[in-house]
Amino acid sequence: MYTLARSLMFRLDAETSHGLALGALDTLHRVGGVKRLYGEPISDPVELMGLRFANRVGLAAGLDKNADHLDALGELGFGFVEVGTVTPKAQPGNPKPRLFRLAEHGAIINRFGFNNKGVEHLVAQVKKRHYGGIVGINIGKNLTTSVEQALDDYLLCLDAVHGVADYIAVNISSPNTPGLRTLQFGEQLDALLGPIRARSQSLDDALGRKVPLLVKIAPDMNAEEVALVAGSISRNGLDGVIATNTTVSREAVQQDPQAQEAGGLSGRPVFEASNTVIRLLRAELPDLPIIGVGGIDSAAAAQAKIEAGADLVQLYSGLIYQGPTLVKQCAEALKEQASAH
Repeated sequence: MYTLARSLMFRLDAETSHGLALGALDTLHRVGGVKRLYGEPISDPVELMGLRFANRVGLAAGLDKNADHLDALGELGFGFVEVGTVTPKAQPGNPKPRLFRLAEHGAIINRFGFNNKGVEHLVAQVKKRHYGGIVGINIGKNLTTSVEQALDDYLLCLDAVHGVADYIAVNISSPNTPGLRTLQFGEQLDALLGPIRARSQSLDDALGRKVPLLVKIAPDMNAEEVALVAGSISRNGLDGVIATNTTVSREAVQQDPQAQEAGGLSGRPVFEASNTVIRLLRAELPDLPIIGVGGIDSAAAAQAKIEAGADLVQLYSGLIYQGPTLVKQCAEALKEQASAH
């Protein structure tokens, strides 16, 4: 059934079909169809960062930037859903077209540029949710905010979402906001993560509840750069890391007619690069929780992420190409993998 729906959707502009698919899922959810089609989620409880995840498979940030589809997406069987990236103020993002399918490679290029309705809207949506799983909120900076002032935006978002998030992810690795990735290294990373961690700690104390703080990093790093990032994560006491975001590399898709479109490449071509970063991180930070994301389009790919060193995984592009049955397939496979060890 999904194969037929996908063939129809893929005849449309990518961003249009993305919106239509989410709208159709919402409609199905309202009439109870999602649960009838996909059944109950796989139960494989995992305790991590003080949180209890229903299973090891989550939805990556970017699919539901405004938390407008949280309940419907949650019903697909995810153990956790990450919404955002959200910025303090609403912004339209980059001009269209800005989403491209590289179907032959099971890949997507996007240059959305953090298009979202702003943090107040997202918080209101998260407050209304019925989905009972873990909800992470991914935060970023506005396009009009300079890199030098980026910290202000992250703190504004942190203050706004802290009361409704189960965990918070600091996005410093999108290639679609100019200069953002420069925040990943050296003193700049410490200057960002230190104050965010301090504010997070004071909010935790005021609320009487710890909200884990994670950072989302890029796959385009060598071993030395990963070691520098790991050092900063450790120094600043972060609770976990999401590895990885999209890649700016086009090495794996050079022959594709859309390969030269600007933006971040996700899907199968980022699979090995993301696994490499996970392995390097795991070696540097043996006990740090890692959420592995990038190119998971099969149960075996999900298992490979865990073998590389991830504790949990997230889907995005694979979901577009394989459909919602991928969620259960991955969750089942990871449950079996865990029981075999």
